[in-house]
Amino acid sequence: MMKTVRVILNGKGAANPQVRAAVNRIRDEGQPMEVRCTWEGGDAAHFAQEAIGDGIEVLVAGGGDGTIHEVVNGLMTAQSRPELALGVLPLGTANDFARGCGIPLEPYEALKLAIGGAPVAIDVPSANGVFFANVASGGFGAEVTVGTPSELKRAIGGGAYALVGIVTAAKMTPYSGNFTAAGESGKGSFIALAVGNARQAGGGFQVTPKALLDDGLLDLMILADFQTKDLGLVLNEFQDFANTNNRFVHFRQAPGFEMEIPGKLPINLDGEPYRWDRIHFEVRPKALLVVLPEGCPLIRGG
Repeated sequence: MMKTVRVILNGKGAANPQVRAAVNRIRDEGQPMEVRCTWEGGDAAHFAQEAIGDGIEVLVAGGGDGTIHEVVNGLMTAQSRPELALGVLPLGTANDFARGCGIPLEPYEALKLAIGGAPVAIDVPSANGVFFANVASGGFGAEVTVGTPSELKRAIGGGAYALVGIVTAAKMTPYSGNFTAAGESGKGSFIALAVGNARQAGGGFQVTPKALLDDGLLDLMILADFQTKDLGLVLNEFQDFANTNNRFVHFRQAPGFEMEIPGKLPINLDGEPYRWDRIHFEVRPKALLVVLPEGCPLIRGG
């Protein structure tokens, strides 16, 4: 018996010939597939909630990390708990969530996985009530993503983030804040932070390298203020995440975090920009079914 499948396609991808060919090929193979194209902000969330009401079995988010972000928020804020499985058709610049999970980047293969793969229950974190699937990045990292022109992203792909990052680093100003996690509190200055459900952001950079999608925990990375002469040590510490004596790069795991920052901290949830001075992070364990490839490295035992 065929599944009911619907694709929420970012409007920018509607004219993509590879996507059209993949959808037509799957239909020719006998699998019906509906497509909904977004026109403006909020469409993807609306379509996601509509899919729940229509009894869709497999809903595919076709776009970048921002499209996944909007679809996940639509599902998680629906009045009824979503029983459908979420698949991913990566069509963005960075595709950090898809790449980290090992989801195929080729449209036909991604759609075949979404339809035929086994769904896995993953955790869904939130920041101040806004849900995200991949990573929340704050400070320097958030400024980089917001400051990267869309034309540059399209021209050089994920490398655009690194390029703008180098430019921004030359004039970065540290933030200060208070942090509370697992009953422990602290304060200090920092350049960037990340809260990971998954592991990578900014076009492939592993910001929370131990994160798992199904462990009920969030991974916090804080990059303390450093001088240019310390860059080599900073890079080494990113690789040595198990060392609790790191000078600049600090990692913690907890089911939730609290942050208070004077002024408003720029923060991205799955690449989507927000600004807050108080941030409450929490996680809903195994709250959403997502189709992931066999052996996904972000699943326990994967």
